[in-house]
Amino acid sequence: MNTGIPMLAPLQPQFANRLAAFRQAMQQANQQAALIFGAENLRYLVNYAGEAACVVLTQHSVALITDYRFEAQARQECAVAQNGCRVICRDRDQQRLGEALALEFAAQQVSRVWYEAESVSVQQWQLLQQDLSAVQCSPCPPVLTSLRIVKDDWEVVQIQRAAQIADAALAQTLPLLQPGITEIDFATELEYRLKKLGAEALSFATIVGFGARSALPHALPGTQRLKKGDLILIDFGAVVNGYRSDMTRSYVAGKADLLQLQLFQAVQQAQQAALKAVKAGISASALFAISDQVLQRSEFGRYAGPGLGHGVGLQLHEQPFLSPGNELKLPAGAVITIEPGVYLPNYGGVRLEDDVLVTAHGYLQLTKAPTQFALEC
Repeated sequence: MNTGIPMLAPLQPQFANRLAAFRQAMQQANQQAALIFGAENLRYLVNYAGEAACVVLTQHSVALITDYRFEAQARQECAVAQNGCRVICRDRDQQRLGEALALEFAAQQVSRVWYEAESVSVQQWQLLQQDLSAVQCSPCPPVLTSLRIVKDDWEVVQIQRAAQIADAALAQTLPLLQPGITEIDFATELEYRLKKLGAEALSFATIVGFGARSALPHALPGTQRLKKGDLILIDFGAVVNGYRSDMTRSYVAGKADLLQLQLFQAVQQAQQAALKAVKAGISASALFAISDQVLQRSEFGRYAGPGLGHGVGLQLHEQPFLSPGNELKLPAGAVITIEPGVYLPNYGGVRLEDDVLVTAHGYLQLTKAPTQFALEC
């Protein structure tokens, strides 16, 4: 099927660079090994997209431990990373995970280990520690979270393709927004087109709200039927090779009244003000303030959302978060959302969201669906 979506560029993920940067952080902290559990970090470091696995990373070796259900998948996916990752298949009936880890640590002669405390439950860690008395384990600082902020060219291409799929799916589905359609029916059609156009998954559960329900920032689609004059909020995304897009569009079914038009214009002006300020070096809090000042000058300031956006990549919400207290300066190569919103209780809401790549002197917009407000109904 000719979708009109460009093919992926012939690039390769930079697994060697990622491992080298993380190993440098380990060495500086005098850590001999790291134990990685997080699904996104497993994908980032060794290209593994399955479940029930962890990675033991040292300065000279990489080993992924899983079980028979994911062994073949692990061997295929980790081979793509070309980093010599060994796949260890653990017999769950004969060997505890802690025992398998203890054997690997002993074989690599390591005694100081970082572990991802946020990715394992207290109960799971207590069980593991029964077998890890010979090693000194300490929580891993957010090194990978920081590394993942800056996307390499291959990562940008994946997010760009996910955005292109979302743009195309919305264009195909938008004519269905006619009086009488339910939120769930529209969401289902939109998700079907995302998959048909090449999305491997949805970035998140699609958000659709009609009328007063558009004031719910995360409205899950229900049986509400669209009526002429309703505000409409749609927030959705596609996944390509693990990387996500995230886009919101707001509409009115038919001709907008004065209040609806004022709502839309306030949000649109806030988004445009923020976009004009995006460039490497600006702080997350400063970008939020620029957008928020526009909304606070409008009559809807007290109904504005408390944040402007977030980083997007292997996770839907990742650093940098564009919030008042985040002084992190945006680096070139970060992919962020710009999504101001205003939500009037029991009336309706408007949010506009786009994914943009931060560059040295500005930004590259990745989501490009038109932002017209009034729909023909």
